[in-house]
Amino acid sequence: MGRQGLVALAENYTAKCGELDLVMQDGSTLVFVEVKYRQSTQYGLAQEMVTPSKARKLQKAATLWLLQNGLSPYDTDFRFDVVAIHQQGNDINWIKNAITQG
Repeated sequence: MGRQGLVALAENYTAKCGELDLVMQDGSTLVFVEVKYRQSTQYGLAQEMVTPSKARKLQKAATLWLLQNGLSPYDTDFRFDVVAIHQQGNDINWIKNAITQG
């Protein structure tokens, strides 16, 4: 999987409230990447597995990661991307700003 020109900072960060698959740097923007895999799209797309509840957990985990790394969630430019993988990796969809902050 290509990294879209991003620099990896952390992977599999775990907190009580959730887990971040990847934390990456895109210029001056931090990118929290959720990776989802589905062998088949018969029961829906991989990105549909990121429910509103899952999104809230990701946002809480991202806030903790920022604070633990001396960054403010209010003054740091960041976004949430989802990488949806289908067909044993032959179909990869990198969705930028997939989760809105709120």
